[in-house]
Amino acid sequence: MTRYNIKEAEKKWQKLWDERQSFVVPDDCTKEKCYVLEQFPYPSGRLHMGHVRVYTLGDVAARYQKAKGYSVLHPMGWDAFGLPAENAAIEKNEHPAKWTYANIAIMREQLKSLGFSFDWNREIATCHPEYYKHEQKMFLDFYKKDLAYRKESVVNWDPVENTVLANEQVVDGCGWRSGVPVERRKLNQWFLKITNYAEDLLEGLKTLPNWPEKVRIMQENWIGKSEGLQFKWGVVGADGQTNEQIEVFTTRPDTIFGASFVALAPDHPMAQKLAGDKPGFDAFVQQCQSIGTSEAAIEQAEKLGFDTGHTVQHPFVADRQLPVYVANFILMDYGTGAIFGVPAHDQRDCDFAHKYNLPLRPVVIPEGEDPDHFVIDKEAYNGPGKLANSEFLDGMSVEDAKKTIIAKIEEQDTGFGTIQYRLRDWGVSRQRYWGCPVPFVHCAECGIVPVPEDQLPVILPEDVTFDKPGNPLEHHPTWKKVDCPACGKEARRETDTFDTFFESSWYFARYADPRNENSAFDKNKVERWLPVDQYIGGVEHAVLHLLYSRFFTRALKDCGYLDTAEPFAGLFTQGMITHETYQDSDGKWLNPTEIEKSEGGVCLTEKDQKPVKVGPSIKMSKSKKNVVDPEEIIKAYGADSARLFILSDSPPERDLEWTASGIEGAWRYINKLYRLIAEAKGSLPAPGTTIPDNIGEDAAALRCVIHKTIIGVTTDIEAFHMNKAVAKIRELSNALGDFKSDNNDDFCVLREGLETLVMLMNPMIPHLAEDLWLQLGHDIPLVDTAWPQADKTLLKTDTVTIGVQINGKVRATITLPADADQKTTEDTALADPGIQKAVEGKKIRKVIVVPGRIVNVVVS
Repeated sequence: MTRYNIKEAEKKWQKLWDERQSFVVPDDCTKEKCYVLEQFPYPSGRLHMGHVRVYTLGDVAARYQKAKGYSVLHPMGWDAFGLPAENAAIEKNEHPAKWTYANIAIMREQLKSLGFSFDWNREIATCHPEYYKHEQKMFLDFYKKDLAYRKESVVNWDPVENTVLANEQVVDGCGWRSGVPVERRKLNQWFLKITNYAEDLLEGLKTLPNWPEKVRIMQENWIGKSEGLQFKWGVVGADGQTNEQIEVFTTRPDTIFGASFVALAPDHPMAQKLAGDKPGFDAFVQQCQSIGTSEAAIEQAEKLGFDTGHTVQHPFVADRQLPVYVANFILMDYGTGAIFGVPAHDQRDCDFAHKYNLPLRPVVIPEGEDPDHFVIDKEAYNGPGKLANSEFLDGMSVEDAKKTIIAKIEEQDTGFGTIQYRLRDWGVSRQRYWGCPVPFVHCAECGIVPVPEDQLPVILPEDVTFDKPGNPLEHHPTWKKVDCPACGKEARRETDTFDTFFESSWYFARYADPRNENSAFDKNKVERWLPVDQYIGGVEHAVLHLLYSRFFTRALKDCGYLDTAEPFAGLFTQGMITHETYQDSDGKWLNPTEIEKSEGGVCLTEKDQKPVKVGPSIKMSKSKKNVVDPEEIIKAYGADSARLFILSDSPPERDLEWTASGIEGAWRYINKLYRLIAEAKGSLPAPGTTIPDNIGEDAAALRCVIHKTIIGVTTDIEAFHMNKAVAKIRELSNALGDFKSDNNDDFCVLREGLETLVMLMNPMIPHLAEDLWLQLGHDIPLVDTAWPQADKTLLKTDTVTIGVQINGKVRATITLPADADQKTTEDTALADPGIQKAVEGKKIRKVIVVPGRIVNVVVS
C-alpha cells in the first residue's frame, strides 16, 4: 500500500482548486446566496494558531454551504492600517507601506497553504487608496447628513508619543507603548454621531436571534439605556439666593432625600466658576488629568474630591444644603457632568462620604428592617425595599417613588423625566501617519472646508520621517499646505487620520463589489450579498467593532448607499487557543520548541537538560513565548491535521488547549482514514452501483448507521458543534473499518458508507477527502459534489430497547417490538429473569409504563 504523501497531496489539490477557480463566485449567479465571513486579520507578518482556528471554522461553514447548493461568498482581505506599522518604521527604518505589503504577501501564502476556500479575486487591503478613497467619500456624506462633526473633547494624551490614545490603549493609567502616565487633554477631534442611533441599535438586537446572547447583552450594556430625571440644583449665593444652577441626571430620583453632596467633573464649567480662584484647585485638576478617561481607569483610582466651599439647596427640604465638590470620578461626557451623591445606596458615593465625613442617610429600607434602626456603615445598600426618611415618599415602592419625584420636579419646572444612554459619540481622530487621511481643509477665512469629491482620495505622502515624536503628517514640510477649495487662499490640510475601526466598519460591504472604482459598491450587488449570513470572530470584538459596523450600515442606509440595517445576520464567537507556559530557573520564558519532556513527564531545557517550570495553559502570547508556529505544524503534520485538531478537541466556542499529543493524534487519524480506503477499494463495486434488496442483516444495520451519521453531522455543522460532527465521523469510520461480510452484494453498502464518510469529512479535511474521493473512482472533484442526503426510511427500526427500573433504579433492559402495547411491555418486563429475582419476596404496588422509553416497577 502506498503511504499517504501529505505535502504532495495538499499542494496538488490546492493547485487544482486554484486552476478551476473553485471558490470564485460570480455576481450573476442565480443560486440562493450564502455569505460566510471571518473577521479579517491585521497583517502582522505571521499567522498564529488563533488565525488557524477562526478561518478553519469559517472554511467548514463555507464548504458545507457550497456542497448544499448555495452560491457562497467567502472572501479575504487585510485590516492594514494601524500603529504596529509605524512602530516597525521606527524600529526597522522601513516605510509602513513596504512593511505592510510584504507581510500581506507572506500571510497570503500561509493562508493558501491551509487550503481555505477564499475567493482571492475579491481580496482587499484597507491601506490601498482605492479602498480608503471611498471611506473619505462616506465621511463627507456623513458630514452633509450631520452625522460627522468636530469639537473640543477631553482625550487620553500620551506626552511621550504625542498622540491621543483610545481608552483600550491606557494600561494602569499609562500609555501601552510608552509606559508613561497619560494625561487628560482638551483637543479638537472628529466624531461620528453614533448616539443618533442608540435606540435603533438597541431595538435591532431583538432582530438578531442568531447572535450569542452574551454578545447581545454586552452591546445592551455598552449602549446603556437609562430612564431617569434631569433637574437643577440651585447654588446658594452669598445673599442666600440661588441664582446659579447645577444640572444633574440620575437614574435614582427616589433616593433624593438621601443626598449628601453634589459633585462636578473637573472640566465642568461650574467647577472653574465655583472653585477656580481657590488655592489647590489647579493642582487638583492636574491630578485628575493624570487619570485616563476610561471607566475602568476611573473605577480603579482612589475617589478624591475638592470642596468648592459652595452649597446647593435641597429641592424638598428647606433647611438642608449640600456641599458641592469637584470629583475625580465624574466625567463631563457622561450625563451632564454632575451628580448628586447618595452614600447610603451607592458604593462609590459611600466610599467618598467616609473619606470626607459626609452623612449617610438610608432612605430605602429592606423588607423586615426597622427604619429607625437600619444603619449603613462601609457597604451601601442598593437592593429593593420601601422608602423611609423621605417625607411624602415614605412607604412607597422604589418605582412609585421615582414616578412621584419626577412629577414633583416637573411641577416645579426645574427638570424633567428623560432617557439617557451610556453610549458616547465615536471619536475617530488619531494623530498618526498610517491611517486614512480625514478629507478636510482648515482655512482662516472659510473655517473647516470639505475636500471636493473630484479631488479624492487624499493620499498619504510617501516621503515621511519618524525621527520626531508625534504625527509625521504634522511635521511634513509640504503635504499639509494646500489652497482652500472654497476661496483659493492658503490653507492647511487636516493632519488627523481615522481610527482603524473606521475601515473595518464597512469592509464586509466592499467585498460585494471590490473592484468598483467609481463608488464604494454598487447598491444592487451589495443588496445581493448583505447581510453576512455567518460572521465569525473573537468575543473581544463583541462591542466596538460589531457596534461600529451596525452603526455604519444604518448611517450608510440614511445616506442612500444600501437598504440593509443589520450587517451580520448570524454571529459565532470562537474561544482562544491556549498552551502551557515554560520558564527556566532564572524565570526566562521558553518556547515549546526549547523544552523536551522525559518519559516520566519531567520538563527539561533541550539545550542543557536543566529543569523547567511548567505554568498553566493560558492564551498564546509572544511575550510568554507559549506560541506554536502554524507553518511548522503544517510542514510536520500537514494542513488537514492542523484543521482536524482545531475542530475536534474542544467545542469551538470554548478555549482550546494546544498539545503535541493532540496534533499527533489528528495526524494518526488522517493516516488511518487513508489506509481504510486503500485497503477496502479493491473489494468495492464500481461507483454508482445500485444497492440490491438482498443485503445481509449487518449491511442493513450499517446503512442505518450511515444515514444517521449524515443527519447528525449535518445538524452539528449547522449548529457549529464541529467537535461533535468530528466525533460522529470517527464513529462512522470505526463502523466501516469493523464491517465484515461474505456476501458480495453487501460491499455496495460499504461503498456507500465510504463515499458518505469522505463527503462528510470534506469541509473539515478537504485535501485528504479529495484524494480519497479520487481513489474511490470519481472523476468530478469533491469540491463540485453535492452534500449527501439521508434516506430517513432507513432510520426506522422494528425493535426498541428500554430500561426496566425497580423503585426508580435501572435493574435490566428489555428488547421488544417498537409498536408494543402497554400490556406486552409490562409482561415482558416482569418476565425478565433479573427483574423476577429483584422483586422476589416483595409486593408489587404498581407498574408504570412509558411506551418506548422506560418501565418502572414500584415494590415494597
